[in-house]
Amino acid sequence: MSDRMSLVLFSGTVDKLMAASILATGAAAMDMEVELFLTFWGLQAFRKGAYQDNTAITKDYEEYAPAMFEAMQAKHVPTWMENLQAAREIGNVRIEACSMTMELYGLKLEDFEPIVDDVTGVASFIERAKDSKITLFL
Repeated sequence: MSDRMSLVLFSGTVDKLMAASILATGAAAMDMEVELFLTFWGLQAFRKGAYQDNTAITKDYEEYAPAMFEAMQAKHVPTWMENLQAAREIGNVRIEACSMTMELYGLKLEDFEPIVDDVTGVASFIERAKDSKITLFL
């Protein structure tokens, strides 16, 4: 197994996007390779401009959203997108879009923020993820 972390990002809610970005940053800081595989709503969150207006929170915790956003703003907490950009500056972080989800929604790579590196299929992702020390589904 390599020093690698593979994340499947299925959710497009800010709480899970933030968790993924913090995990990616921490792993990059520890010299791990990091791959984020974006699918369904996780992929939708990376469409150009989408992160700027996204205030969705996991349904179970949505009543806490206003307090969370207020505290994050008051403490100048970076957004999940800023965290991912910082993670990429630290180390080996790749962000890849699920080819099946893109085909399903008629999307192209140019529809996404430039932080998305490439399009890949699930079989290719699994082939790489099976050698990871850490694999998480968010």
